[in-house]
Amino acid sequence: MALLNFRKKSEDPAPVSDNVTAFLKDYSIEVMPRTAEKIVDFQSLLPTGTRVYIAHIEGTPIEDMVATAKRLSADGYNVMPHFPARIIKDQATLGDWIARYQGEAGVDQALLLAGGVATPHGDFDSSMQLLETGLFDKTGFKRLHVAGHPEGNKDIDPDGSDANVMDALRWKQKFNDTTDADMALATQFAFEADPIIAWADALKDAGITIPIHIGIAGPAKLQTLIKFAIACGVGPSLKVLQKRAMDVTKLLLPYEPNDVVTQLADHKAANPDFNIEAVHFFPLGGIKTNAKWAMAHGGDNAIPANPDKTPE
Repeated sequence: MALLNFRKKSEDPAPVSDNVTAFLKDYSIEVMPRTAEKIVDFQSLLPTGTRVYIAHIEGTPIEDMVATAKRLSADGYNVMPHFPARIIKDQATLGDWIARYQGEAGVDQALLLAGGVATPHGDFDSSMQLLETGLFDKTGFKRLHVAGHPEGNKDIDPDGSDANVMDALRWKQKFNDTTDADMALATQFAFEADPIIAWADALKDAGITIPIHIGIAGPAKLQTLIKFAIACGVGPSLKVLQKRAMDVTKLLLPYEPNDVVTQLADHKAANPDFNIEAVHFFPLGGIKTNAKWAMAHGGDNAIPANPDKTPE
């Protein structure tokens, strides 16, 4: 089966799969303040209660992050801002961010990660250090997500192994056993189902029972995917994209995540205890494009809060 799905817009869409519809229940999606500004009405695109992550890129003012969180919360969405450890100066700054998110936007969920900068801006270098402050538990956060890497992470394990990643996951598993918050692994995107399944099964065999929210790249141009794959260090998947890019005719065709989602959904249906419990979309081709794909495949689970205003 093809690793990627490239379909001409003129072709008729495939029938909606019941397995895929079920798999897309409670999907989440990621925005940034600057991409959120371009969306006039989120309720015309996303179901009520959708978890919306807000990515915090280095240089983005906390005021912009909180304003985006406040808007999304007012629209009825579960807001999960990123807390990138390496751009947080110290515990006082962390406490200030938490207070702002809670006080102005009612936030009680967070994605904790190291962050994409090489040199820490202050005291923190990892998500574990953020958890160790105890501030999230003390302030009553109900859900805490941490990062997962189905294809490994060479920033953490330069030798190509998974030794340091697994040590970190074991630490987070112990934290999961003591915190009152619900936890999940929100992963980097990948394009092949079989390695994702093997990775998820390996975690379970290692005693890592934190549920997985699998990262999926939303519909986008191939050039866009390659750019983000390079930036995010998506190794094996990048090789697949580069191979596709050698065929000039495919550069103009849209990518859609039909194959990888269908294979994961079918595996979940056949194995109900499979530890992937939700899909997390990276809308690399745009939030509207991603939301429309979800509507086309998610059935009742992807109906937006205000479907009468969904753009054509």
